Amino acid sequence: MNSNFILNLIRFIVLLTIQIVVLEQVKFGGWINPYLYILFIILYPINSNRSGFIFASFCLGLIMDMFCDSGGVHATACLLLAYFRPGFLKFAFGLSYEYQTIRIAEKLSVDRFTFIMSAILFHHLVLFSLEFYRISLFFEIITRTILSTIFTFIICIISIYLIKPNKR
Repeated sequence: MNSNFILNLIRFIVLLTIQIVVLEQVKFGGWINPYLYILFIILYPINSNRSGFIFASFCLGLIMDMFCDSGGVHATACLLLAYFRPGFLKFAFGLSYEYQTIRIAEKLSVDRFTFIMSAILFHHLVLFSLEFYRISLFFEIITRTILSTIFTFIICIISIYLIKPNKR
């Protein structure tokens, strides 16, 4: 087994455990739900096996659905985010993405900010759209998406900087 596989397996287990044990209990006013577990999809290595990545992302969402009793919305949102992640990477990083010269967990720049924010926004929009699944709840979907995206983004940035040691 190589070190990337072990690192990703540990990241998968730790993020899922934090999400299920701690963050599922956090609901601010019923509107803001932090979803740190999608950091696994955001930080997954770019040059890795794509089908394995999509399968791992689906499993991540499926496990969340089992613990949250949410009927597949997390699995669908994670699967779609994993599938469309190359598009978000290309949108945020341009040609750098094609040459695989980027590392998401490095110093936060406009490109990384754009990628992380757009990935979280997409995930949350899919998640809440499927969860409520009524056009009459459009404003509630948008409100929850925006508020949860902001809160999840803050938690993800803090987590990236806590996990990644400073290299001097």
